[in-house]
Amino acid sequence: MKSYTYARVVRAALIGMAMTGSATLARADIKDYEFQLVDQTVKKGDAIISVRLVHKPDGKPVPDAVIFATRLDMAPDGMQEMVTKVAPMPSTEPGVYKFKATLSMAGGWQLSLGAKVQGETGTVENRLVLKATP
Repeated sequence: MKSYTYARVVRAALIGMAMTGSATLARADIKDYEFQLVDQTVKKGDAIISVRLVHKPDGKPVPDAVIFATRLDMAPDGMQEMVTKVAPMPSTEPGVYKFKATLSMAGGWQLSLGAKVQGETGTVENRLVLKATP
């Protein structure tokens, strides 16, 4: 009789853990996240580009994302082959991610980002267009 009660308690605990785990995993749809430029324009030359990752439904910043893909090119001006290196920089503001790049020409630049948000499945992918001024 004791083993029967023990088995019921264990089964109930496992069901409870499974329900709790599934409720915390699916926080939001990955499409509910987006990167936004902090500044639409930067000076040509060595530049710091800041972007904010936000949860669109509530507008809150999303810290601790893992950014694994970055590309910066002049696709907006029809020069996709004009690519420059992008290096991550430290940021003190939660949800703001900074990158250092050398913008060799004035004009339109496209920053392509890919990131993983902790606790979510899928990848946040955005292409942001900024303008380099002389």
